[in-house]
Amino acid sequence: MGELKDKAKGMANETVGKVKQASNDPETRAEGRAQERKGEAQQVKGSIKGALGDRV
Repeated sequence: MGELKDKAKGMANETVGKVKQASNDPETRAEGRAQERKGEAQQVKGSIKGALGDRV
């Protein structure tokens, strides 16, 4: 179950990050890049949980 939750959070963070990167403000673009990377990491975490059966 934790696998799906992590993957969903990851997708949401990636999407919000991509939207922020379209901003004209350099600070907001930097936040967007960081948020997108966080989302990618959450998705990897979810994949690992799925492979290990939530024992992580």
